[in-house]
Amino acid sequence: MELVQKMSSLLFTVIRNDLMLLSFLLPLFTLLFFDFMKRRRRWSQYPPGPMPLPFIGTIMQIDSRKPHLSFKQLSKKYGNIYSLQNFYTNVVVLNGYKTVKEAIGHNSEDFADRPPFVMQNHIADYKQGLILARYNQTYKELRKFLLTALKEFGMGKKSLEEQVAKEAEYLCSAFKSQEGLPFDPHYLLNNAVSNIICSLTFGHRFDYEDQEFQKLLLLFENSMGEVVGLLPQLIEIAPCLLYIPTLRKKISENQSRMIAYIYKMVKSHIDTWDSSCRRDIIDAFLEEIKKRKKDVKSGFNYDRLYGMIVELFGAGTETVTTTLRWALVYLSLYPEVQRKVQEEINEVIGKNRSSKTEDQASMPYTHAVINEIQRLADVTPLMLPHVAYRDTVLQGFFIPKGTTVLINLSSVLKDETIWEKPLTFYPEHFLDEKGQYVKREAFLPFSAGSRMCLGEQLAKTELFIFLTTLLQNFTFRLSDKSMLKDDGRWGFTIAPPAFQIQALPR
Repeated sequence: MELVQKMSSLLFTVIRNDLMLLSFLLPLFTLLFFDFMKRRRRWSQYPPGPMPLPFIGTIMQIDSRKPHLSFKQLSKKYGNIYSLQNFYTNVVVLNGYKTVKEAIGHNSEDFADRPPFVMQNHIADYKQGLILARYNQTYKELRKFLLTALKEFGMGKKSLEEQVAKEAEYLCSAFKSQEGLPFDPHYLLNNAVSNIICSLTFGHRFDYEDQEFQKLLLLFENSMGEVVGLLPQLIEIAPCLLYIPTLRKKISENQSRMIAYIYKMVKSHIDTWDSSCRRDIIDAFLEEIKKRKKDVKSGFNYDRLYGMIVELFGAGTETVTTTLRWALVYLSLYPEVQRKVQEEINEVIGKNRSSKTEDQASMPYTHAVINEIQRLADVTPLMLPHVAYRDTVLQGFFIPKGTTVLINLSSVLKDETIWEKPLTFYPEHFLDEKGQYVKREAFLPFSAGSRMCLGEQLAKTELFIFLTTLLQNFTFRLSDKSMLKDDGRWGFTIAPPAFQIQALPR
């Protein structure tokens, strides 16, 4: 009888434990099942794509280090418009010039919105400025303000050209001090380019020997790798992960310190503000805050100011610096191209006077070389994520409002149906048979439409003046070409691997 009781008790325990386990697993599997079915749901004419896995979707099919290459491979199977599932997020990827041009050129407002960028909102109380802002009336007002402010403080004017030319002289002096020995030009270029945007925002430049500013540039450089990869994607869907101290430190240490540094600079600038004297963009923004202080819905506030300056510093520094680094690499690898640019500089500018943007019209080969560097370097292969602002149809495919849209800009700059030699450094892409400059519609390094880069004119000025001034004074040689076997750094941009170069005075 006792044995029967023990067996009955054991059986009851097993059943009870199984029921407890089942009560836990059943909701979990039910959730995963419905999650899976949800991911399989297709609207009428929704773009095709690979089958998503439960919970994780299609994320395992994308190389987080080189997503633009994965997107190109998938386009061969599914076409230039296809869908992915990034955890809980519906994603549509656009590839190729015709597709991208139709989306952000002809129907730009349909794709003008942004996702929430959860991770950025949790790092150092980061507030979105303009670049990451959602598309609404506030965004339009801020964009109009910033474009006006950039023009007011020099963009497109002789005064800013002269400022860039002066900075180029400082840069040449720093290069000359290397006495023809191999050196890494990275941080000198970074400092020079940063000084232009700092002059516009803070009203002054920073000396190349300023140790505190060098720390900021290093923090900025290190932070570039923190915004891409699998972990940031996980945090976007589960921001609670940032409350894990070790994980938060791993994902945001450099960004937090960089943002805190810039906040401190902005705060110091605000403390010295005199409304009777507009020094720079910060002062102009402070005036707008004052004008709209009674408007509780105004987008002009201190949080927005801090966010906008962080974004301006990043956008105004990284892409131009990285493009100039690639320029030194390509010109060293193709000495005959470097020589032809120098000959054109000698003919149009001479050896003594500073270059001006108006010189570019008389320098078709140099213009073509700069464009080709931007095209092949592919510095920003993926644009920041867009979001469908409303239900829309693109080339017969239905894309619902709220869908994340990724634009593979690399597939435009290297579109095999457009470019004669898409994977080769070939300045003739931008020259006709008579050697005259030719504008190519598929050359879209600054994007297009509602989210087109506001600093395009500034970036073009910097690239032309910095590069022509450097080549006016030096001939460049790579000290070790084997460094090109390294794939370089993938972050917000694609940068060349670390290299050392010789700047030989002409």
